[in-house]
Formats: sequence, C-alpha cells, structure tokens
Amino acid sequence: MSPHLILRVVSKLLIPIIVVFGFYVQFHGDFGPGGGFQAGVIVAVGVILYALIFGMEEARRAVPPVAVRYVMASGVLLFAGVGVATLLMNGAGEPVNFLDYDALHPDQSHHTGQHYGILLIELGVLFTVSSVMLAIFYAFAGRIPDLPDEDW
Repeated sequence: MSPHLILRVVSKLLIPIIVVFGFYVQFHGDFGPGGGFQAGVIVAVGVILYALIFGMEEARRAVPPVAVRYVMASGVLLFAGVGVATLLMNGAGEPVNFLDYDALHPDQSHHTGQHYGILLIELGVLFTVSSVMLAIFYAFAGRIPDLPDEDW
C-alpha cells in the first residue's frame, strides 16, 4: 500500500474541480472578476498539483512539453489574430484601431462584437498563461539539483 494513498485519492477528487473552477473563472471573467490570467494560473495549478502528487514523468505524459509549447504559441497567435482581424474588418473611412471589438459584429447597436472579442482575447490569455506557467514549472522541477541532499 502506498504511503501517499490519501494524497492520491484526495488529489484525484480535487484536480478536476480545480480545472473546472479555472474554466468558470475564464468564461465568467467578462461578466465579473476574473478572466484569462486568473483562469490560466488556476488551470496550471491543477497540472502542477498532479505533478507534485504523481511525479514529473506522469505529468509530462499527461501534458507533454511539446503540447505546452504549441498551446503557448497558439495563445499568442489567437490574441494577436483578434487584433489583426479587428484592424482588417473595420469599415472604410472609419478610424482603424487595434482590438476594436465592435468590428467583429456588423450590427453596431448590440454589444455582440465586444462579447466575442473579449471572449477570444481572454481565451488567448488563458492558453498563454497556463502554458507559460507549466513551461516554467517543467524547467525548474525537471532540473538536476546542484547539491545532493546529503550535502545540505
């Protein structure tokens, strides 16, 4: 029997709740406190807790470092892509603004374009922040210590 049985069982219950809460913060962020940055940190914490309980190799199998790099790049591209799309979608003769969300929906009387723009931007921030946090954790947790434990 594993000496960490209680930690493993409790973490298997908590990690899905942590990730779902992260997505709640993400999709509720445009209506209240929260958003992509907070949600990205919460989702990354779920994976980091998994790595602390089950080990780095299991975490790297569940979320490979190559996937972390692709998600990091896609988050930045999504953020920048929304900005470029708003530049290109503005009508002729109107001032061109980066991240002018009103251009995302042709009906200017409704705030649908604002909602779409904020949702996409925050999703890009979620992808970038969570993957950067995981990349930093993988880099530091995977390194070989300079001093062995006996030398402390």
